[in-house]
This record gives sequence, C-alpha cells and structure tokens, in this order.
Amino acid sequence: MSTTPEDDPGAVSALGWTAADIPSLIGRTAVVTGGNSGLGFQTSRELARHGAHVILTARDADKGAEAVEAIRTEQPDALVETRIVDLADLDTVTAFADTVDRIDLLINNAGVMMPPRSLSAQGYELQFAVNHLGHFALTALLLDVLKEGIDPRVVTVSSYLHKRGRMHFDDLHGEHKYSKTGYYAQSKLANVVFGLELHRRLRANGFGVASVLAHPGSAATNLQSSGPTGVTKLAIKVSNRLMAQDAGMGALPQLYAATHPEVESGQFIGPNGRREQKGYPTVVEPLEAARDRELAKRLWDVSEELTGLDFGLAR
Repeated sequence: MSTTPEDDPGAVSALGWTAADIPSLIGRTAVVTGGNSGLGFQTSRELARHGAHVILTARDADKGAEAVEAIRTEQPDALVETRIVDLADLDTVTAFADTVDRIDLLINNAGVMMPPRSLSAQGYELQFAVNHLGHFALTALLLDVLKEGIDPRVVTVSSYLHKRGRMHFDDLHGEHKYSKTGYYAQSKLANVVFGLELHRRLRANGFGVASVLAHPGSAATNLQSSGPTGVTKLAIKVSNRLMAQDAGMGALPQLYAATHPEVESGQFIGPNGRREQKGYPTVVEPLEAARDRELAKRLWDVSEELTGLDFGLAR
C-alpha cells in the first residue's frame, strides 16, 4: 500500500518539509515535556530516530515507560528515557531540573486544554499553571545548562487559538469569572508573549540560545479528549473528524522549529494551510498584541513572582 505524507510524516514530500528532512542530531540532548503521548510522543520519536538523546517527561511513570518502550520497539538503538514532571506542581519541575546536566533542545510541549476550573498544587488556575508557568519555570531553571549546549533552542508550543486570547491580569486564575475556552486562549497567548520576550531578553544579554515558537494547527490528539467535557468535548470530536490532521503532521512545526538549520530566534512556525489549520511547516505571524512590550513585561514580572524564579535577564 502506498502512503502519503499525512499517513507517514517521515515520508519525503514534494509539498513541504517533513520529519525525513531532520538533520543528524547525534550528540545532542533534547527534553520534551509531555513526551508520552500526542505531539510530544511524535516529537520524541522523531528526535530519537535522528540520533538525539531524548528525555521525555511524563506525569505518570508507567505511561512514560510505555512511550519509551514503544520507541525502542521501533528503534532498538534509540537513546530515550523518561523522567517524572508534573507541570501543575512547580516542586516537581525544580526536582526534575536538578537532574539535567546536559541539554541542547528544550521542547515546551505539554499542556492541558479546556478542563473545568481547577487549581495547580500552588493554587493557580490549571491551564495557566501547566501551559505557561510550568514551562516558564522549567526554562528558567535549565537556562544555564542550555547556554552550554550545541545550537541550543527553546521551542515553546502554543496554538492558533492564542489569537482569541487576552491576559486577565485582574482575574488571572478565574476566581470571579471563568471560561474554560477563554482561559485556554489566555494560556496560549501567554506562551507566545513569553517566547517572544525570551527571544528579546536572550539577545539583549548576548546569549546564544534561540527562543522559537510553534503551533500544530488543528491536530487530533488526546489533549482534546482528556480536558474538555460535555458539549465542548463533543464539538471538538466532530471538528477533529472533519478538519484535523493527525499527530504526526501536527508535530512537524515544532520539529522544524527545533531542528531546521535556518530557523531564527523569535520566529513562529505553524502549518502553511488555510487559516493555519493544517499543512507543512512555515513561518507564521502571531497576534499583533502578543508583540506588546509592556504586556510582555507585565506577564514576565507576574510569572517570576508566581514561580519565585528570576531569569536574571535584563530587558
């Protein structure tokens, strides 16, 4: 049976960049958060296939081990391991970071999507805590190690839904009025604002670490089924069947952002199709408001306060 790039994201395509185009990653170490399923698993799988030592993080040790076993079954020589990180608990983020002594690629991939209102271990709204604060903290804690890496990059995974987001600084954790869709969009906007501000601060301080953003378009993964409930879950299920691409295609933008030799810090990589819903990786534009420097400063200051961490990066 013949396959198309949609069937096999590793197939060479005349239409655009695929995982087959990833250069050799031998000698490089990658950390992929949420690497046990969905986009994170596909990313871990392809990085390992091209020679990287992959540390995939998971909340559940058994699920992490299953992901490693699946990759090793397909690639017996893969350098892949799993470690525990629960981005909803900053203590586990700190504990994990203390175990990492070498890293070249940090893929801030893990996330939660549109659950009923709930709180992190530190009492923060869950989507903002997992999608933004946990990755903000992890990046801060690993920055000194990253600076010593080979072509070091931080890839922060957002969503095209960031364009519907706004920062609720007066009600950051949804205590007074909560919309699971609105607060998901807030967390994804925070990803973009953070990634762009990290790029600016790294450059201003003379660090050679690149900060790149990516989003998968509309990709059918367990993220959409594990968080939403009720009518929202049903609507996403129908939408996935009609419009979404598979996880292999959805992972291509973040793989491109992590590995393409011509990617530049500050770029945003997404699908090249209509409305950035699906397709092959290309440079896309963020919401214009995400470039607001004062918004970025306010989010950065709040994030340092809530995580108790200081990047040490002047504006």
